[in-house]
Amino acid sequence: MTVFVLVPGWFTGAWVWEETAARLAEAGAEARPVALTGLDGPPGAGGVGGAAGAAGVDLDTHIADVLAVIDSVGAGADGSGGASGSGREIVLVGHDYGIHPALGAAARRVGRVARVVYLDAGMPRDGVPALAAVPDPALREGLAARGTEGGDGFEGVLPPPGRDEWPRWGSTAGVPDAALDRLTTRAAPQPLGTLLQPLRLAAAVASVPATGVLCTGNGAGLGMLQLQVDFGDPALGALADAGVPFFELPTGHWPMLSCPADLARVLVRAAAGEGHQLVPFDAARPPAHLRPFPLDVPERARERTGHVDLYPPDAEGPRPAVLFVHGGPLPAGARPGPRDWPLFQGYAGYAAARGVVAATVEHGLHAVTDYPAAADDVAAAVERVRADPRVDPDRVALWFFSGGGPLAAEWLSAPPPWLRCLAATYPILAPLPNWGLPGGRFRPAEAVAGAGELPVVLTRVGLELPEIAATVEEFLTAARAAGTDVEVIDVPHGHHGFETLDLTEEARAAVRRATRAVLGHLTG
Repeated sequence: MTVFVLVPGWFTGAWVWEETAARLAEAGAEARPVALTGLDGPPGAGGVGGAAGAAGVDLDTHIADVLAVIDSVGAGADGSGGASGSGREIVLVGHDYGIHPALGAAARRVGRVARVVYLDAGMPRDGVPALAAVPDPALREGLAARGTEGGDGFEGVLPPPGRDEWPRWGSTAGVPDAALDRLTTRAAPQPLGTLLQPLRLAAAVASVPATGVLCTGNGAGLGMLQLQVDFGDPALGALADAGVPFFELPTGHWPMLSCPADLARVLVRAAAGEGHQLVPFDAARPPAHLRPFPLDVPERARERTGHVDLYPPDAEGPRPAVLFVHGGPLPAGARPGPRDWPLFQGYAGYAAARGVVAATVEHGLHAVTDYPAAADDVAAAVERVRADPRVDPDRVALWFFSGGGPLAAEWLSAPPPWLRCLAATYPILAPLPNWGLPGGRFRPAEAVAGAGELPVVLTRVGLELPEIAATVEEFLTAARAAGTDVEVIDVPHGHHGFETLDLTEEARAAVRRATRAVLGHLTG
């Protein structure tokens, strides 16, 4: 029999697993939700939290809570749990913060734990506190400051969110109103020590099999993870190499409240080692972004200055310019960089051959927290391009791709008079819920209300990743309400990155049409 040890996340106790535990029991498994010290109490009491209840409670306290449940599961004659001995396999399930005490316990009971399931959780590292997983950067920085002031004793609590504040901690998509009321009523203050004490992991914990469950209503799904593997992300690459299986749940961050039956089914399959695996990087087969551009574009000389590559046209005199802005986040130090990808060399060369100055910029978007720095890089590149004597500074277009889409927000909200067109190709047009980007920035779906008469050219792929497609529809809805001129170029059979991935006549036609539309706004 499989014994699921269910470790709750921020502000929640064992009660949050009630419906999932019942479904697991119906499937013939045993479920043991963990009551974490300071976070469990009678209904309506808000747990046993507060400053008094949190006194002395830290991550080690919660690791001990998980260990107590593991040790309560009967051991076999050889002293082990897992598949040998009693035949009762222990599967640890950690939800968001809960993965930290779950891993801490697994590191201390390597022989007892058959698998660890990361339920919409990050990948904790040795020596890093759970604070690093707090989605909201402002809150994270404030809590870090409190930890520094407090020295080694992490006293105090973080109050639980109000009913309308839960999205700061994860999308509530799919959670019924009654369940959200229950979540708010029963939430307990989170002891600061649980967030600020570094996690210590023994190397042996890496030998414990793992499974990831991604809640796609809260952030990235498997498709986006695969893109990161292809881009060279070392952490995800290691998971691909190890064959770690994944599941997707099309819901928000709280599947135990939004779809407990579906979650139980996934957990049973995870315990059996099922799931989808990421494809490891294969140098012998280039990833999609390093494959040829779909159009035959003669090689063109380019000039590299700092982070900007310039492709001058053959035409004389100041010419209009288009700046291509790549997506991300991309791993720092990944090579070749975006300016050297066939995709951007192809777009820039194709535009320059049609009489405009084309430019590409390599900005520093290596994590979602880097959007402000990347925005500064793009603004500097714009000024560099406009200052070139071969450029007509009053006729410039900006063209954003993929995860570069949020960088378009500030240009949409208050377009300068020289910006004649803004283009976006398979873009992310609203931050994913678990990104925690600062309010008021990097939200094109909100910024488009200020676009005025700025023409927008949007290339939309029919086989888009669902989490990205939702942001595109949100943007288009807002654009229609604002009366913004958006020309949509549909690629019905196109994937994210269709230019070098699909290599179809439909893909080639979409590139030609998008380029023609953008240049038409520059030269018309």
